[in-house]
Amino acid sequence: MAYLNLFDFKQKVDFKNEILAGLTVAMTMIPESLSFAILAGFSPLTGLYAAFIMGLVTAVLGGRPGMVSGGAGATVVVLIALMQSHGIEYVFAAVMLAGLLQILVGVFRLGKFIKLVPQPVMYGFVNGLAIIIFTAQLQQFKIPGGEWLSGSPLYIMLGLVLLTIAIVFFFPKLTKAVPASLVAIIIVFGLVLGFGIHTRTVKDIAALSGGFPPFHIPAISWTFETLKLIFPYSLVMAGVGLIESLLTLNVVDDITGTKGRSNKECIAQGSANVLNGLFTGMGGCAMIAQTFVNLSAGSRARLSGIVAAITILMVILFGAPVIEKVPMAALVGVMMMVAIGTFEWISIRLINKMPLHDVITGMLVAGITVWLHNLALAVLAGVVISALVFAWESAHKLYVKNYTDARGIKHYEVNGPLFFGAVSTFNASFDIDTDPEEIIIDFKNSRVTDMSAIQALDKLTERYKQSGKKLHLRHLSDDCIAKLTNAEGVIDVNII
Repeated sequence: MAYLNLFDFKQKVDFKNEILAGLTVAMTMIPESLSFAILAGFSPLTGLYAAFIMGLVTAVLGGRPGMVSGGAGATVVVLIALMQSHGIEYVFAAVMLAGLLQILVGVFRLGKFIKLVPQPVMYGFVNGLAIIIFTAQLQQFKIPGGEWLSGSPLYIMLGLVLLTIAIVFFFPKLTKAVPASLVAIIIVFGLVLGFGIHTRTVKDIAALSGGFPPFHIPAISWTFETLKLIFPYSLVMAGVGLIESLLTLNVVDDITGTKGRSNKECIAQGSANVLNGLFTGMGGCAMIAQTFVNLSAGSRARLSGIVAAITILMVILFGAPVIEKVPMAALVGVMMMVAIGTFEWISIRLINKMPLHDVITGMLVAGITVWLHNLALAVLAGVVISALVFAWESAHKLYVKNYTDARGIKHYEVNGPLFFGAVSTFNASFDIDTDPEEIIIDFKNSRVTDMSAIQALDKLTERYKQSGKKLHLRHLSDDCIAKLTNAEGVIDVNII
C-alpha cells in the first residue's frame, strides 16, 4: 500500500483537504474536458470519459501524487486532422497506440530526457498552446455552415461569454473557496434557464448518453497500412502528452519539495491512454491548470485525484440531462480564461533581458505550434535549435596557448571542450612545419567529448608522425582516456 502513497500511514494525509480538493478539481475539469472534446469534433462524452479514465489511472499508478491528468487540449489538438479525415474510430486506435509508445518510454527509462528541454522552448510551447486554445473558441461564434453569427444570436453569445470571463476574473478576489469557473458556469446557466434565453448549448453539439464507459475495440481494419496512417499521430500525441506531463511533474516537484518518478508516470500515462482507446475516451495527459487547483486546495496525496475521477463518473451517470443544457458561451468563456492563464506573460517581460537566440527560439516554437498544431515537432525544433546554438557558442570558447620549455619541447595548452564544433579551431592552432621534434598537448583545462575530437587527435598524430615528430597527450581525464582506449582499433595516439 505504501507503493500507492494513499494508505501509507507513515505519510500524514489530510483526508478533508484531499476530498475537497478532489471535488474542486472535478468541477473545473468537466467544462474543460467538454470544451476540448467539442473543439476537436468529438462527442462531449468522449471528453468526460477521458477525464475519468486518465484521472483515475494516473492517480493510482502515476509517479507524482498531487498531479492531475485528464482530457487535455495539448493531446486533443494533435488528433483533429485525423478526426476530420478518417473519423472517431481511427482516433481511438491512435490513442491506444500512443499509450503503448508511452509505456515503452517508461519501460526503457527514457523519461529523464525531459531535462533536455530548455526554458525558452517551454515558453514557446506553452504560449503556442494558449493561442491555439483561445483562437479555437472563436469557432463557436460560427453557425454549422461556417458563417459568423450575426444579429441577436451574436450579441447574446458575446454577452454571455464576456459575463463568464468577468466572473472567472473577479470572483477569486472575493473568495477562493469555490472554483471561479464553476461559479461562472452556474451563474450563466441559471440566467439562460431563468430568463429563457435562446443560445447554443452542449446538446446542440451532441447529446450525452450518460452511461458507463463502454468497452469498444476500434472498428478499423487492423493492417499495416492502417498502422502507417495512425502512427505519426500516435507518435506526436505520445510525445506531446509525455512532454506536458513530465514538465508538470517537475513543476509539482518544485512546489512540494519532493521528487516524483518520471518513468513510472510515463507508464501510468500510457496505460491510461490504452484504456481510453478501449473505452471510447479521447485520451489526454497531465493538466497544468487542474494540478495547480489541486495543490492550492492543499492536496499532497493520491486521494484527491481518485475523488475527482469518481466524481466525474457520477456526473456522467446521473448528471447528463443537466450537462446537455450547459450554454456553450459559458464553456467558451472558461476556455478563454484558461488560455489567458496558460500564457506565460513573464516571457514577454523577459524579451529584452533574454539572449536574442533564446527569444527567436521561443517565438519559432510558438509559431510552429500555432500554424502546424504539431506540439511535438515544435518542441523538437526548439531543442535542436537550442542545441546548435549551444554548440556554436561552445566552439568559440576553445582556444590554445603554446610555449617551448627549456628542453626544447613545445607545449600546447588546450582550453575549452574539444568536440565536433571546435575541431577546426583546434586544428588551426598547430604549426607542424616549424614545431620541434617533440610536442606535448596538455588537456588539463579541456575534455575530449566525441568521435570527431578523437579523429582530430588521430589525424594530428599522423601528420606529426609523417613529419618525423612525436606527439604526446597529457593530463587527459579518466573519461577521455577511456574514450581513446576504446578507439585504439581505429586511432593511434600517445597518452602520457
